[in-house]
Amino acid sequence: MHKKPKDRDFIRTVEGMFFCVTGYLHPPDRYTAYLKYSPDPAGRWRARHEDIAYRREIPYYHVRSVAETIGYLEQHYPHYVSDCPVRGIRFSMVPQASVAQYYDPRTRLQALIATPSDPLEVEARDLAVEIAASAGISAADLGVTGSILIGLHHPALSDINLTVYGGENGRRVRDALRERQGRRPAVRPPDDALLARWAEEMAAWFPLTLEEAAYNVGRRWNYGVYRGRFFGIHPTRSDAEITEQYGDHVYRGQGRARIRAALTAADEAIFQPAIYRVGAVRVLAGDAAAEGVQEVISYEGRYRDIAKVGQTIEAVGQLETVDGEPRRLVVGAAALDGAEYIKPTEDREK
Repeated sequence: MHKKPKDRDFIRTVEGMFFCVTGYLHPPDRYTAYLKYSPDPAGRWRARHEDIAYRREIPYYHVRSVAETIGYLEQHYPHYVSDCPVRGIRFSMVPQASVAQYYDPRTRLQALIATPSDPLEVEARDLAVEIAASAGISAADLGVTGSILIGLHHPALSDINLTVYGGENGRRVRDALRERQGRRPAVRPPDDALLARWAEEMAAWFPLTLEEAAYNVGRRWNYGVYRGRFFGIHPTRSDAEITEQYGDHVYRGQGRARIRAALTAADEAIFQPAIYRVGAVRVLAGDAAAEGVQEVISYEGRYRDIAKVGQTIEAVGQLETVDGEPRRLVVGAAALDGAEYIKPTEDREK
């Protein structure tokens, strides 16, 4: 491939399983990815050009759900699970030799814009064109991912998931969507009932109060409803923004810590994983070496882009060393099983 693999690209394996690429660090001969769809005669998703049904393994990326798919692969397809010497994790990785087809969201969206084949594809086309126009970017900077990308979409059940490439483009889309209400009636934010349900779920899954969870979900700009259909927007790094090569650094999990820190940069919090740069770190509990933390990294999408420079954040996560020095606090590490968070503190926006 001449383009660098990116978060939310998809892969179909020789066995017919679909994996979603995650992150930007990949061994030379493998793609870091998690299992999303598997062939199943009783499945609700069906390939457009094949008489094959699929089940969805996980509805969204979450450490517990991904751990279950890794266990399934270890039992049935052990060659898709590897220990990563760079990141110090055991994760699902697709050998390049096992790739039957690689799916690029941008290529798929451009084909869909030119020739949509069903009403859902028409909606995806129209949404992409409207968002691009509202944000002042080219539709070529967008892609379509999820079931529409791989041709498994269900006209009644499927959502629309778009990717937007490059941090600046992502911020333009964010600004446009935050101003959408009243200006583009076809694009609406989630209603109050859905936001309340999200807050209740988050308070149940993570160590947050209902008020803290409600603040979190209120900051989500990248979900909404278009012509009655739910959609998501997912900023993704451009080729130029993928600067780290596999093996440039070695990462290792160390201990658990709770810290409070000043947020000094959040430009990369728009991506998955989200990166918050911090200073004036104070260790509230756990590993004292966390005083050296320079970044808070979230693999949990619910903590993406929820705080801005000038705010103080509190975070619980796994302390991680970079080349032997404690420098990062990781939220969404399998070792903590969801018992972590990022939240602005007393200077939270109202």
